[in-house]
Amino acid sequence: MSDVAFEYLRVYLKDRSGLALGPEKRYLIESRLGPVCRRFGLATLADLCTALRSSRSGVEQAVVEAMTTNETFFFRDRLPFDLFRDVLLPGAITARAATRRLRIWSAASSSGQEPYSLAMLLREAAPRLAGWHVEIVATDLSTEILEKAKAGFYSHFEVQRGLPAQLLVKYFTQVGDRWRIDPGLGAMIDFRPLNLLQPFEHLGAFDIVFCRNVLIYFDMPTKSDVLRRIAKSLAPDGAVLLGAAETVIGLTDALVPDGAHRGLYRKGAVASPSFQMAPLRAAV
Repeated sequence: MSDVAFEYLRVYLKDRSGLALGPEKRYLIESRLGPVCRRFGLATLADLCTALRSSRSGVEQAVVEAMTTNETFFFRDRLPFDLFRDVLLPGAITARAATRRLRIWSAASSSGQEPYSLAMLLREAAPRLAGWHVEIVATDLSTEILEKAKAGFYSHFEVQRGLPAQLLVKYFTQVGDRWRIDPGLGAMIDFRPLNLLQPFEHLGAFDIVFCRNVLIYFDMPTKSDVLRRIAKSLAPDGAVLLGAAETVIGLTDALVPDGAHRGLYRKGAVASPSFQMAPLRAAV
């Protein structure tokens, strides 16, 4: 790949998906976009650049999706889900008792394991949520991976990564060599395509936002912009959970770390969030 092609693709991907790719990622572009070239009958990455410049149908989406990292698994990193079950959900049940409405956003939801993990925890807490309207909105840049998430089928390898055996038995049905998640859990989730670089005010306000392991691929200005806009979409007493390697420090004052819980962030103006309560234990 020529330097000219690399620079064009680097800038193109930064503008379209926020990916910040340095020279050390040259191999990644070559390995992931080579198959895209073959799919569209293009001989070289330079030809791919030409196709992108001419807005050839399907090429742009294929390029962006090929470069998207979709590494995920059920209850990934565990701590955020413990915080959701033991701190955020019981706090929300008290704070939203009058309206009995709760909105949760799983940003960069990939193949669905994160929102389905949240749906399982909500189902486990069902007696406390009787009569409530609970909505999980799950978004991702890749339409292809969203279709996989909607289908709700997972391989034996995927269900063994982080998923407790009792929840596998309770919420999945084996179909051939794959496992299908309970369609009732799927009905709890609204899967939507969304590029975090673009406006997302139309999604409405959320009480709890999971935006994990996606900011690490952005440069500092993009991280700051996304975090600022997430804060604007957050309820005044809401909460944001980021990935283990992510933080708001040095990026925005709109969100501040929750001093009691690592990886949990609140709106900057909230001194005593109402989502702090005694634990509600679930069978996980």
